[in-house]
Amino acid sequence: MSKCLTPLTPVRRAGIVVTTACVFGLQVLGITSVGATPISDSFETLEYGSTVPGSMQGDPGAPAQLLDGITAPAIVGENVTGPQSVRLTVASPALRRDVGVEVILPADNSAPRPTLYLLDGADAQEKSSGWVRYGVAPDFFADKNVNVVMINGGKAGMYTDWENEDPALGLHKWETFIAKELPSLLNARLNTNGVNAIAGISMGAQGAMMLAHRNPGLYKGVAGFSGCYSTTDTWGRASIQSTVTSRGGNTDNMWGIPGGPEWEAHDSLLNAEQLRGTEIYLSVATGVAGENENLRTPDLADRLVVGGSIEAVAHMCTKAFDQRLTALGIDATIDYEPTGTHSWPYWRERFPKAWPTLAKALGI
Repeated sequence: MSKCLTPLTPVRRAGIVVTTACVFGLQVLGITSVGATPISDSFETLEYGSTVPGSMQGDPGAPAQLLDGITAPAIVGENVTGPQSVRLTVASPALRRDVGVEVILPADNSAPRPTLYLLDGADAQEKSSGWVRYGVAPDFFADKNVNVVMINGGKAGMYTDWENEDPALGLHKWETFIAKELPSLLNARLNTNGVNAIAGISMGAQGAMMLAHRNPGLYKGVAGFSGCYSTTDTWGRASIQSTVTSRGGNTDNMWGIPGGPEWEAHDSLLNAEQLRGTEIYLSVATGVAGENENLRTPDLADRLVVGGSIEAVAHMCTKAFDQRLTALGIDATIDYEPTGTHSWPYWRERFPKAWPTLAKALGI
């Protein structure tokens, strides 16, 4: 096999980032828009309004059908999905629809237990959470005394309340649903002890941190894997714009024009003081290929060029958040992994490292 020696190299031309990487002796080329997956802080600026081109956008599917007449949050359905799991259907006035909520029940439910919320990435599905589909949660929590709550839906919605309904992505009022409507319902149905923590991957990592800083005291602990935690710095802004536009959404419908008051209000770096006293865990890799990438890996080039680039940006985002927390004297446990792309195999392997922090927060 021939050998290529060119390292991962970004080149910016007219709003496009061209990335080349050496993969098992082959030169791999990736082309992405500015704001989608930049991989180096050597670029001087990323413009407001950077988007993922339509040809590169994923299908958001049809927006959820809205219902009239939901006046109070309520559990309107329940389906047993396993010996230790149920899927609830929750009617949400904020979202104006029914939302699926998957729950893994405690190993021992003889006493009230705490609750851990787990959030998905940009491709959050309506029928099942990635935490279930990719085998992270069911196996890990089988012997744990905690209620594990995984919310279905919210594709590219950032787990926040949008100012306007979006033509492509529909109605998003996720902060109200998760932080206001859901807790009291679950506390009553699951007989919880009222202690909560929250964690997420990728988009869900940023969503978890935003929910924690915007609702002080609601979550005793928060964990983020491969996330960006600013909404106003270069990489955080680009991350959000690429997440939302990757499924055809418009960030103007979320918090208004980028850089405005609502963007600042959702910035966990600017509002990090609100996290004081919260148990914090962060994990990120470098984007360099690791043990889960080989010649048999499906979509290998995409995993390396796109997934590697996104993880490299998440690495810079996490470094910035780490520096901010350190400057404020706020303790956090942070794992910087030497290899790994932006993908579920790594999050599945590394989630157990977050458990001591989350377990401490939950009191178990």
